[in-house]
Amino acid sequence: MTAFRQFTHALGGLIFLALFGVFLVQITARFGFNQPLPWTDELAVILYLWAILWGCAFMVPEREHVAFDLLWNSASPPVRRIMRIAGHGLIGGLAAVALPASWDYVHFMAREGTPVLGISFQWAFLPFVLLLVSLVVRSAWGIWQALRGQGLEDHRVSA
Repeated sequence: MTAFRQFTHALGGLIFLALFGVFLVQITARFGFNQPLPWTDELAVILYLWAILWGCAFMVPEREHVAFDLLWNSASPPVRRIMRIAGHGLIGGLAAVALPASWDYVHFMAREGTPVLGISFQWAFLPFVLLLVSLVVRSAWGIWQALRGQGLEDHRVSA
């Protein structure tokens, strides 16, 4: 496992662990002491956003994403190559087009903070930009692999 992959998995695990800890504090305060803590709601939402987007961007490999592959499995390898290039071109292209405006919005949101903790919305929404960058890189890699004839095998699950 590369150092970058180890880092992304470790950070993803820490984000999830922090989310779980905040969730336990929230449950204990609310139901154990009848004293809901507003900061736990806010932090749980931010950590959940980070966990989902971080995991999708850096931790879940392409083969693990949900895919509707009925057409893929019935296509020949040359058609699969075209499908893979077109699919990655669309996803990567849309992410690349969305990236500048998304970064502008996230950067603009640095002016505002969350109501309770005052965390800059720039930090809250940053993983979306990271997801877009990841989609562009993964799509470019997928196109490169398709051009080389890799990644065109059947997706059927054998029992």
